[in-house]
Amino acid sequence: MAFFRRKFLLTGKSLSSFLGFGAALLFCGLPAVAEEGPNILFISMDDLNDWIGCMGGHPQTITPNLDRLAASGVLFTNAHCPGAACNPSRTAIMTGLSPHRSGLYENGQNMREVLPDAELIPQHFRNHGYRATGSGKILHYFIDARSWDEYFPEKESENPFPRTLYPENRPVNLPRGGPWQYVETDWAALDTTDEEYGGDWLVSEWVGDALRKEHDQPFFLACGIYRPHEPWFVPKKYFEPFPLDEIQLPPGYKEDDLDDLPPAGKRRGPNRYFAHIREHDQWEKGVQGYLASIHFADAMLGRVLDALEEGPNRDNTIVVLWSDHGWHLGEKQHWQKFTAWRAVTRVPLMIRVPEKAAPGLPSGIEAGVVCDQPVNLLSLFPTLTELAGVGPKEDNDGPSLVPLLQDAEAEWGHVSLTHLGQPGSYGLSARDWRYIHYAGGDEELYHITQDPYEWTNLAADPEHEDMLVRMRSLAPKEFAPRKEPSLKSMTSLKWMPLEKGAAPASLPDGNPFPVTFVNRRDTPVELFWMSPKREPKSYGYIEPGKSKAQQTRPGAVWMIADGRSEQPLGYFKVGDRKAKAVVPKSQPKKK
Repeated sequence: MAFFRRKFLLTGKSLSSFLGFGAALLFCGLPAVAEEGPNILFISMDDLNDWIGCMGGHPQTITPNLDRLAASGVLFTNAHCPGAACNPSRTAIMTGLSPHRSGLYENGQNMREVLPDAELIPQHFRNHGYRATGSGKILHYFIDARSWDEYFPEKESENPFPRTLYPENRPVNLPRGGPWQYVETDWAALDTTDEEYGGDWLVSEWVGDALRKEHDQPFFLACGIYRPHEPWFVPKKYFEPFPLDEIQLPPGYKEDDLDDLPPAGKRRGPNRYFAHIREHDQWEKGVQGYLASIHFADAMLGRVLDALEEGPNRDNTIVVLWSDHGWHLGEKQHWQKFTAWRAVTRVPLMIRVPEKAAPGLPSGIEAGVVCDQPVNLLSLFPTLTELAGVGPKEDNDGPSLVPLLQDAEAEWGHVSLTHLGQPGSYGLSARDWRYIHYAGGDEELYHITQDPYEWTNLAADPEHEDMLVRMRSLAPKEFAPRKEPSLKSMTSLKWMPLEKGAAPASLPDGNPFPVTFVNRRDTPVELFWMSPKREPKSYGYIEPGKSKAQQTRPGAVWMIADGRSEQPLGYFKVGDRKAKAVVPKSQPKKK
């Protein structure tokens, strides 16, 4: 039995009455491999929270296509992501391995370094007679060519993004607050057509073409819609339904929402983005940009669904739609993701199974069913293998959702875990309760049925001590250590040669992190930090072929000088994340 099932199986009548879900775990036998398996359309949307019509997250959202897909199958309203960032969440979904077992917790890690032999969903289905194709972002900024038969753009490029029209002069609306700020945090309506814009339109076009064709073998077809991921640049027609003077701010926002949080929660909540956005009077524009980007993503989904309905594969295709994680737009004084609160962990999940299409569920799914049991996207892998009647992947951590597809009120002995970047920090979701644990021991507890926005932390309330103890007992007892990325997989800082004089001054602004300096020259070099007054301070020497990890901050400038002559050679300017800084090989002197 998989680790997830062992650790998160609930037992006891009292616990069921407290948490609001049954204690028995249902197991369904796996049918034999079908000669003609069902097709699978596997759709992801990036950074989409519950701001869709059928989930009621924001009153102004316009999502007719998400709503019609939900109405055609089962909508899970208590589904949660495995990780609070793109890479850990998508890696867990595609491998079926939870972050606390794989050791992949952060965006900066490399999936194939951490899990060199992991079998992804498309490869597993290829092994069982399927043709696996896809387009757009499914993994974290790479394709993993070896797992697919065909991809758009070409899988060998390992770049999942087709051409996309962005403004020539950026930023457009939100000024950069400093080197700490992600360069893509900006929004604007573009005077262009969908086709000229490209991006997700091209993804939907390619996927739609595949759905309109007849195929001589079952297919696993992935469709990665990038919006509403930043930047929120989409054609202006998607902004027009959201006049700026009518924008409603997030319903989950509460000004004093941090007052009852423990120290770790107070540190996790407020970030510089939200304060910077408010300082520049951009909050309403940001909400408008997010709503417009969701509206655009929904329209691209509509193109895909229309192609399926119009083509020959409608009655034999399972459809799954999910988002890798949610997004804060000011709730808890936070902007972005990276938290264990429900604004990030709770995501859309919809599954449609036509009648007689799936060996694992021949009756199909009743349309319009809503399930509020606590589920996790880790369950997608085993759910799809069971539905399709192909052999399971034995090391999957999530339980199959087939029992809930058969009966949304079936007894369900599981809770759902969302991991943060530090091992031992996570959010745990039950049917009616949520528990957040930080690695240092701080805790939060929320009664979701009475407090859906998590405004009242009950962890310190003696009346809820029994619930706190029970929720603690459902968490993992062991966490795999985080596996650090190799130098090869790190982002490279740009080398700026110096012909004479010193490097520019540092303007450090942001939290510290390491940068690894690598000397590719055949002579030693000396490393200097440039002060805000442009005064160099030596941090020692780096021998030929050696490296040195150095704590630094966004906006810092590090100058490299020849270790013998002390002649400045060039410099690096630190960005907003961990990186490597490679001093290039010596260039031969010109004659």
